[in-house]
Amino acid sequence: MAASRDLLFSLVIICLVLIRGYSSLPTTSQDAETNAMKPMSLLTEDFVASDEDYTQYEDPVTPVVNIRVSPYSKTTKRCDYNPCLDNQIPCSDLAASTGCLCPGFTLNNQVPEAPDLRSVSWNGSEVVVHWCAPYSYVTSYVVTVGGVDTKTFGRNQRSGGVGNRDHIVKVCVSAVNDAGEGEGSCQMYHPRDSSLPLTAGLIGGALGLLLLLLLGVLLWRHKRQRKQEASISMHDAAETQ
Repeated sequence: MAASRDLLFSLVIICLVLIRGYSSLPTTSQDAETNAMKPMSLLTEDFVASDEDYTQYEDPVTPVVNIRVSPYSKTTKRCDYNPCLDNQIPCSDLAASTGCLCPGFTLNNQVPEAPDLRSVSWNGSEVVVHWCAPYSYVTSYVVTVGGVDTKTFGRNQRSGGVGNRDHIVKVCVSAVNDAGEGEGSCQMYHPRDSSLPLTAGLIGGALGLLLLLLLGVLLWRHKRQRKQEASISMHDAAETQ
């Protein structure tokens, strides 16, 4: 009889443990009923709280950096710069002061391009070389005559005299900067024919002498004719008497 009661008591304890374990697991219907019984405000708070939980996985916000734009960055005005005129303000200085646009200039560590040699001519006292500056950084110009004689001019000069040249000679001009001397631009100088003035003078003298001789002959013939007419008149007057 005691054994039957112990067995019955053990079965009751096992049933209670099983019932307690199943009751701790919520069912879907119970969750739905629980959410249906909650006020709307509580549901909203739960939703907001869940959103805040995911903020830690989002990408950080990139800070906005204020970039200062130069007032001259959008200008389209070209610099008032003529590369063929003497004593021009360097275009780089104009760009720095006014923000205008310069043609493409090379850096000081690049050999300058060749200037544009425009003319080699005689001005009445010496041979003058005229050139246009290249769109490069230039510190000076070198003019070479005949491959031997050289003369240096400042970076703001665009012309210079190289003395008297009485024969055909090759004249070149090149630009120089910190990187060295660039290629030269060359022309052949042809001196004026010095015999032309002498020839013109001789011809003019000969024509003048010929004109004087012609006038002398005309005067002599005129005087001779006057004498003949006078003698004829005297002879006629004598015969009449």
